[in-house]
Amino acid sequence: MKTTFRALKNPSYRIWATGAAVSNVGTWLQRTAQDWIVLTMLTAHSAKAVGIVMALQFGPQAVLLPFTGYAADRFDRRRLLIVTQAIMGTLAGILGVLTLTGLVQLWHVYVLAGLLGLITAFDTPARQIFVSDLVPVEELSNAVALNSASFNAARLVGPAVAGVLIALVGSGWAFLLNAASFFGVLISLTLLRIAPSQSRETRPAKSNFADGFRYISRRPDLMAIMLMFFLIGTFGLNYPIFISTMAVSEFHKGVGQFGLLTSILAIGSVSGALLSAGRPTPRLRHLLIGSACFGLGSTIAAIMPNYWTFGAALIMIGVSAQTFSTSANGLVQMSTESHLKGRVQAIMMAVFNGGTPLGAPIVGWVADRYGPRWGIMVAAFGGFGAATAMLYYLVKFCHLRLRVSRGRWRVENERADGRSGAD
Repeated sequence: MKTTFRALKNPSYRIWATGAAVSNVGTWLQRTAQDWIVLTMLTAHSAKAVGIVMALQFGPQAVLLPFTGYAADRFDRRRLLIVTQAIMGTLAGILGVLTLTGLVQLWHVYVLAGLLGLITAFDTPARQIFVSDLVPVEELSNAVALNSASFNAARLVGPAVAGVLIALVGSGWAFLLNAASFFGVLISLTLLRIAPSQSRETRPAKSNFADGFRYISRRPDLMAIMLMFFLIGTFGLNYPIFISTMAVSEFHKGVGQFGLLTSILAIGSVSGALLSAGRPTPRLRHLLIGSACFGLGSTIAAIMPNYWTFGAALIMIGVSAQTFSTSANGLVQMSTESHLKGRVQAIMMAVFNGGTPLGAPIVGWVADRYGPRWGIMVAAFGGFGAATAMLYYLVKFCHLRLRVSRGRWRVENERADGRSGAD
């Protein structure tokens, strides 16, 4: 247990993690309420509309890729985060006021989701890499995993609270509480006293955005991870679509049960993140296992006959998804040269989240046309495809072989690229 939470011994990381935890709860309040009003108030149970909102929120990460990673590498990340977090809180407040006054329309949600996506595109790489400014390198993978655990612990609390809040006083208050929660992370950022993270003098004069792509192209392990991120991010992590449509269309449940399903998924996600935090070093085999189990868990969820068995399958999906994403995030940060971390992280997040504009409308259309269970099967194909990509890398570059030794099957591999943590 001590090793699982070892990064919290660092005072700066404790302050940051406390503020982020408060804001994370607010984020899940908003996500749940936003999906609910789109699905039940502003449309006639349109999964496609939910998919469009997701596309608008995550699409800018791909469009703004030339600027976001470069900003995370070149500017003081603490100041950048203060700006982005303040704007995100303001957008949540606007949506809350529109909803409470009864003026909200679908196009309002689309516009605000798009603006949120623009700001998040700059916020995400800076926030991910900011952890490396707070902890020593030997605690980095643990801090990354704890960040993920915090985010998913908030998923456990936020949707359940949102369900009760929406039922009692309406969705608008969920948005306003999210706006207020940003004060938590803003206060933590102002309390931190660390050296400027990224001064111009510490960066090569000719360093530019394209260096991130060139660096990744020379690393077969990173190329494989990026492909996995694309497949799972595009077709797999469309939780708002298949959880909401299964709850409403398949099981005929209300907002409370919808929020509970998201919280059940979070139980698996927190478990997966904490398991990752307890490991000394992330390995590529964790990515292979995580993606394969994600495909299997999605397949099982798609065939579950009732609400509770579907919820049980979501736990497996949560554990496997976090095993993959947390291990991949830690592995990339630990093995990337420091002056390129922001750009590599931005590319990774753009691939992971930027695929949503492609995948979310597709998954939404499949769910509308053929039923939500087939929408979940799209996620399963994404998981199995990602596992196949990593298996190909391990066979080609790490000489992974299945052999018979003394009458037993054994898996053997020999590192080919010389980098640590890739097996």
